[in-house]
Amino acid sequence: MMVWMIILLIVAVAAYVLLIVPTRWLRIEHVRYPEAKLGIRILQISDIHVERTRITPNKLKQVIDTLRPDYICVTGDFTEKLAYIPKVKRFAEALASSGIPVYAVLGNHDYRLKHNLPKLVNLLTSSGIRVLVNESVLVEGRFRFVGIDDYCTRRSRIGAAFQEVEPNMPTVILTHDPNVALVIRLPFTYLMAGHLHGMQFNIPPLFRFVNKGGLVGAGITKGLHHTRYGAFYISKGIGQSGINARFLVRSEVTLHEL
Repeated sequence: MMVWMIILLIVAVAAYVLLIVPTRWLRIEHVRYPEAKLGIRILQISDIHVERTRITPNKLKQVIDTLRPDYICVTGDFTEKLAYIPKVKRFAEALASSGIPVYAVLGNHDYRLKHNLPKLVNLLTSSGIRVLVNESVLVEGRFRFVGIDDYCTRRSRIGAAFQEVEPNMPTVILTHDPNVALVIRLPFTYLMAGHLHGMQFNIPPLFRFVNKGGLVGAGITKGLHHTRYGAFYISKGIGQSGINARFLVRSEVTLHEL
């Protein structure tokens, strides 16, 4: 009996270290892309999934207060359940309380709110977060944030998102599903996305059985990459979908120096 108890204890500890610790141990990724020539620092936060995150609003506020970026961008997936809207509010207030401009787009899980989606958008807006839905906003007269809506739910309207972009104006695209980068046929300076969670369970042989679009099929699940039209970055996010665990993939926020 004692031997079995020891074995069970070892298994439990190993499971915690391998599957739970990566969801608590937040990594701050630093990405430099001087080719953008914008001289700005953007903190990207993605895939909060407030139902299944072990990163707290206070932790994010500490990161923001330490890094003091010029802008904060949230690339989708706040929540999929109406009951968690109050928790989203705590995160939104933590992000906006810094006084740093915050921009966001929606993700596929947000759209599971269906007729309750306006409650999420109104909450974010009232907290001081600008939500971009297939539209752009001119920033300091120097560049535009372009918000392309979620691709995997077929809500991306690339033409509409770029409609007000001036010729030769630098553009930083915010979107949720990075697969949209494969169909953009307009030049862009930089694109930030999430959605893939670094595949959450980083076991590459299993990727072939997961239908997550052309990027995953090509083995691209995280990090900085390029198309002929511009550079794009895929964040591993801070929350989980499905099982509240990760394997060989830590939670991430990303500081982009552009």
